[in-house]
Amino acid sequence: MSRRYVNIWFPHLTTDRLIIRNPDLKEIAFVLASPERGRMVVKAVNTVGEVNGIGPGMVVADAKAVFPELQVMDYKPEQAEKLLNALAEWCIRYTPIVAVDLPDGLILDATGCAHLWGGEPAYVNDIFSKLISSGYNVRVSMADTVGAAWAVCRYGPDVRVVESGRHADALFALPPHALRLDPIITERMKKLGIYQIRNFIAMPRNVLRRRFGQQLLDRIDQALGPSNELITPVKPIEPYQERLPCLEPIVTATGIKIALQRLLTSMCQRFKNEGIGLRKAIFKGYRMDGKIEQIEIGTNGPSSNTEHLFKLFELKIATIEPAFGIELFILEAPVVEDMAVVQESLWNASGGSDHIGLLELLDRIAARAGINSVKRYLPRQHHWPERSVEIVSSLQKQLETGWRTDRPRPVHLLSKPESIVVTAPIPDYPPMLFRYKGKIHKVKKADGPERIEREWWLENGLHRDYYCLEDEEGARFWIFRLGHYNDDKPEWFVHGFFA
Repeated sequence: MSRRYVNIWFPHLTTDRLIIRNPDLKEIAFVLASPERGRMVVKAVNTVGEVNGIGPGMVVADAKAVFPELQVMDYKPEQAEKLLNALAEWCIRYTPIVAVDLPDGLILDATGCAHLWGGEPAYVNDIFSKLISSGYNVRVSMADTVGAAWAVCRYGPDVRVVESGRHADALFALPPHALRLDPIITERMKKLGIYQIRNFIAMPRNVLRRRFGQQLLDRIDQALGPSNELITPVKPIEPYQERLPCLEPIVTATGIKIALQRLLTSMCQRFKNEGIGLRKAIFKGYRMDGKIEQIEIGTNGPSSNTEHLFKLFELKIATIEPAFGIELFILEAPVVEDMAVVQESLWNASGGSDHIGLLELLDRIAARAGINSVKRYLPRQHHWPERSVEIVSSLQKQLETGWRTDRPRPVHLLSKPESIVVTAPIPDYPPMLFRYKGKIHKVKKADGPERIEREWWLENGLHRDYYCLEDEEGARFWIFRLGHYNDDKPEWFVHGFFA
């Protein structure tokens, strides 16, 4: 399959945007200008001003002499790039590969996308009609190369689709600067009487290089195809992505569910073929008004079970607002994992139902309460409390050591001990009361101390003497004294809470 590129040119990008925001400007000639070498210079002009002979690069004083009613507004250099980035993200509904072509264009890699719209003419016309209806003056062209699409879009006739393999013919009648050459080169060609690409395209390459430099040969190769031109998309391409454009905008929950079911079926089949499963998925709906609705799910283990994944998404479909309708659905899986043979066998009815039941239960809880609401903790081979427990993201990870049961350990261990004020009858006795977060707790029962030495091969520091305390209200705490009891001012901390 030959590659196909679309070039979108906005001849009046920044002025069109102002008119969209303020329709009263549509019939008024105005320019955007900024100071340059001590004088105001026109940087952008709207269509009315252009018709009256005003163009970019003119000095504002000269422009006003040509058209006295001309209005002048401030030009913001960063505005064009911001607009192009926003438009590029909007164009992701047509292809995942969209790049900004400063100062006034976009490049789309449309390879393999047009058939979803019923063919290349319908694909390009859909882009054109939607941008025109949004208020932008725009030209759109499709060709086999980035260079050819760029040239035809700006300098060619009003032909939006150049047939595959015919891009060279479309270029020959265009002026040399359609190849994106430096003005110095095009000016030199003009002096030599070269006004069209056909006038020099058949010349020997060594002659062209000697007269005009290597840039001309590079641009010819980029336009005719021997040299591939790389483009940088505004958003990284997800390797696992399924797209579903809609012939008619979808406005109902039933339609959204059908679209989701189709995308999941296609993606999960791909997962099964590659022996992987998703851990995170994002379902996006591109609305007619340009906004994007999205929901996401996460799983506690790699999954390629269509039915299970659909149920997780189904809990959130009600949050999608279709407004005037959704015209494109995209399903992405940014996080995937390899699925071992034993994991794949668990999904069938032959066995492992308890394990899968636990996975599905945790996934449903996470879908309702949030992806980060479910965590798994495993013991580590450390006796220093902060290092004795770790959070793991997979249920398949095996224990390296068993949970300690010979000594009481709190259900909730603080990641960082919190300082408290303690009253103890003798320094090495358990506390009688302590103040924690402004509240005084009177100790009813106490057990300890349990001395835990710092792991000297990892860090230096004082040991801790831990006590299990229960106050008069029945709350139980795990606190410690840092260092020896005979210190003048021993420090006390609360480190955890028992059930």
